[in-house]
Amino acid sequence: MILYLHGFRSSPNSFKARLLAARLAELGRGDEWCCPMLPVSPFETVALVESLVAAAGAGHDTKHDTKHDTSGVTVIGSSLGGYFATYLAEKHGWPAVLLNPAVVPQRDLSAYLGEQPLWHGGGSIVVEPHHLDELRALSVTAITRPERYYLLAATGDEVLDYREMLAHYPGARTTLIEGSDHAISEFADYLDDVLAFCDAAHEEPPAPREAA
Repeated sequence: MILYLHGFRSSPNSFKARLLAARLAELGRGDEWCCPMLPVSPFETVALVESLVAAAGAGHDTKHDTKHDTSGVTVIGSSLGGYFATYLAEKHGWPAVLLNPAVVPQRDLSAYLGEQPLWHGGGSIVVEPHHLDELRALSVTAITRPERYYLLAATGDEVLDYREMLAHYPGARTTLIEGSDHAISEFADYLDDVLAFCDAAHEEPPAPREAA
């Protein structure tokens, strides 16, 4: 399963999500794609994601107890979705691709309390102070196993500071994009790299060679 977590006020209709979904469909891998609309509550977001993964595992093989077998999951998180992806990667051991991820969203989103319009399809969300507390509770102070992560950070991000991203993911595979923007407008150029990381993350290591 390739699980995409969109950013703040975004949706499954974000252009990066649509590009990835289309590429997987071209490859005949559309059944691997999962991109839910995330609730405004961080706790509810985590619960939703975990329930989707559990349901997918249970439906994949009913002859074995795979409900909690998440070994085939890779999570891709954009902006605020990258913050959630990091928490889930640390909790479950999932590989994670991070696209201009938020590092301290409880600070950044404090300016967005109240009703906020959504980017796609109309509608709005209401951000309440307890949502910032929930974000704080999901904070990962330091990542473990940096090989689990692939970070794409744009120096031209007008929303988040790429230097915070680099400092928060030391040792992770990193593509530093000179210029660009928060949305990573040229994301199509990185699709294959992202999917290659997703695939490699679940390859079986070669069997040890027997001594002669």
